[in-house]
Amino acid sequence: MTRAIGIDIGGTGIKGAIVDLDAGELVSERVKQNTPEGGEPDAIIDTVRQIVDELISEHGGDDVAHIGVCFPAIVRNGRTMSAANVSDDWIGLDADTLFGEALGRDIHFVNDADAAGYAEAVYGAARDQRGLVIVTTLGTGIGSAFIYDGVLVPNTELGHLELDGDDAEHWAANSAREREELSFEEWATRLTRYYRHVEFLFSPDLLVIGGGVSKQHDEFMHLIDVETPIVPAELRNNAGIMGAAALAERHAR
Repeated sequence: MTRAIGIDIGGTGIKGAIVDLDAGELVSERVKQNTPEGGEPDAIIDTVRQIVDELISEHGGDDVAHIGVCFPAIVRNGRTMSAANVSDDWIGLDADTLFGEALGRDIHFVNDADAAGYAEAVYGAARDQRGLVIVTTLGTGIGSAFIYDGVLVPNTELGHLELDGDDAEHWAANSAREREELSFEEWATRLTRYYRHVEFLFSPDLLVIGGGVSKQHDEFMHLIDVETPIVPAELRNNAGIMGAAALAERHAR
């Protein structure tokens, strides 16, 4: 059994678990703590250290060598190049090195949408799919992940596609539906506009829709009028943890 630890850092919570990468499932309880107010790097590193220590001491993770961490930022060569809902001190930070020194293990940092998308490609709704899979997460914004024949193409940021004079996520994310009190039918009209543009630019073989609202996929997905097959994500809140862990192990090979 190949195991790794996955850590999912969000604007409000940080959660982690030990993942069996062969079976594609969590083999420990999820450990969760609140994200420290202000989202400063040192405070978040300390919180992650506490989560890892608990996983090691209480859930038998002492032999796990690799830790994957996903984070809401553009991540380039282990550096976090942006920051969302956390301190601006993350911008340009060598996160791989800082977390590796603090935790004493091999660390691999990755964007949170990329981690979730990769997990769906390996273990979830897009497993065994050839060609280009585009996974989008519909939440406060729109996160995205490209996986081509099982290989992640990182930092795509399709929520920031400019469409009709604005970032698409400003009017097509789930937050826009809630803010404007749109019906699912009205929202699906916007999503059709968005996903047709994505189709035109990238010609994907499969679209996967994630984010918390994907639990209600039967309310709106059948109303999105696109040619590409489109399916809901399967892994829900575990996707970031599982994808971060899987990418850490793959990166270490």
